[in-house]
Amino acid sequence: MLNTQKDQLFTLVKSLTKAEKRNFRLYVNRLQSAGDTKFLQLFDVLDRLQEYDEETILKRLGEVEKRHLPNLKRHLYKQILTSLRLIHIQKNIDIQIREQLDFARILYGKGMYMQSLRLLERIKKTALEHHQDILHLEILEFEKMIEARHITRSRKVENKMEGLLEEAAHRSYVTHYSNLFSNFNIQVHGWYIVHGHVRNEAQEQAVKAFFESNMPKGWDEKKLTFFERANWYQSMMWCHYIRLDLGQAAGQARLWVQLFQDNAQMKQMDPDLYMRAMYYLLVLLYLMRAGAEFAEHLEAFEQFEREFRGQMNDNSRMISFVYLNLSRLNHCLLARNFKEGIRLAGRIEKELPHFEAYMDVHRSLLFYFKFAYLYFSDGQYEKALEYLNEIIHQKSAHLREDLHYNARLLHLLCHYELGHYDLLDYLLSSIRRQFNQGADISEMSRHTLRFLRQLAQAPPAGHPQAFRRFHAGIQGLLEDKYERKALNYLDIPAWVEGKVKG
Repeated sequence: MLNTQKDQLFTLVKSLTKAEKRNFRLYVNRLQSAGDTKFLQLFDVLDRLQEYDEETILKRLGEVEKRHLPNLKRHLYKQILTSLRLIHIQKNIDIQIREQLDFARILYGKGMYMQSLRLLERIKKTALEHHQDILHLEILEFEKMIEARHITRSRKVENKMEGLLEEAAHRSYVTHYSNLFSNFNIQVHGWYIVHGHVRNEAQEQAVKAFFESNMPKGWDEKKLTFFERANWYQSMMWCHYIRLDLGQAAGQARLWVQLFQDNAQMKQMDPDLYMRAMYYLLVLLYLMRAGAEFAEHLEAFEQFEREFRGQMNDNSRMISFVYLNLSRLNHCLLARNFKEGIRLAGRIEKELPHFEAYMDVHRSLLFYFKFAYLYFSDGQYEKALEYLNEIIHQKSAHLREDLHYNARLLHLLCHYELGHYDLLDYLLSSIRRQFNQGADISEMSRHTLRFLRQLAQAPPAGHPQAFRRFHAGIQGLLEDKYERKALNYLDIPAWVEGKVKG
């Protein structure tokens, strides 16, 4: 079952590793010399609890009144984050740069502006090497402010001031276009979330017009920085994906992955973005049925995960778990290796509770759908129904329409295979109303729903002939590009063909 939302402080405490808890206690002992503090007592109580219970907390704290508990929780939350910052500063280059920038401001505040300038010069190189464009601009603006207000040796160095102004102007240009590209990426992705894929030529023209009107203008591709390119490749991938031009979308995803191959240090600096690039390339290769290339990139993804697992933070480990395991399940479906997929599903299901508190609901239910599809493909229909019921009875507003409708349709196929014809007829009445109201439903799904109603009302002896007629009737849909993508998530023609061939 999916986890419900918990208290924020409790979730943070439970997310801590043993090393992080030990470090927090050492940090508190350095902070407070007079034994245990109240917020440390609260930390110990929360650490021992299995579920958040405010009455139990107040009972164990003793002296703390209920009206003081919110302030105590806020203080503990802040102290935990401060201690975590001290641990993770060596792993995150942006945190390191911000710390040095803070030191430079402190030095400036004490009147040591020459020392501040020297520190800024050092971290400016670090920001440039690691593509931290916004922090780089912030450093330059601070340098300009010092130079404008004080007489420094920089004015005696030939072209030093001109170089600083030119660098600041260039970085402003880069930051401006980075903002435009990231905005465009979010807009295109947002279009897909709201509208899904195009379903006809009219929608395709509308999408093209949207892209052309929102696409950044006046930029030079040769001058694009790392993150500008990353956002541009993502945007174009989504543009082609929405239009169901899978070949062009995969081409952009390959460029996105290649960007990390050409800038190898960025895999370690931003592993989340690299894993996202790998995952979407694998999704597109799965949809294109490119088995050999899929296996090659999946192996590269697994090698990356093995190499960097120890350096990943909690969020990166969660992303790795989701993207890598969904890709592994897709590989089993692509290779039609259902037995191996079911064994993999069993291992994933045991680990899933450790990550569900930090995952969005859609990702969790996508795992359930993959599990159900594997069990259905292997002929274990009762087991498939267990996972499908989790999706169907989920009331989350964040559930994607296409996942819900595919789950309902697969649910009907399972009941048909189990011979539950009376139940099938009953379920069809309610599902038909939902399908009529839905927008993102393929014609194949609508045809299948009508076909199942015919089967439910026909004697079993007439089913083989009905399958042959339905098989012949859907052949035209297989050539329609607006239908092909849906078949990768629920391959109705393969199921029908299996029935026709017996």
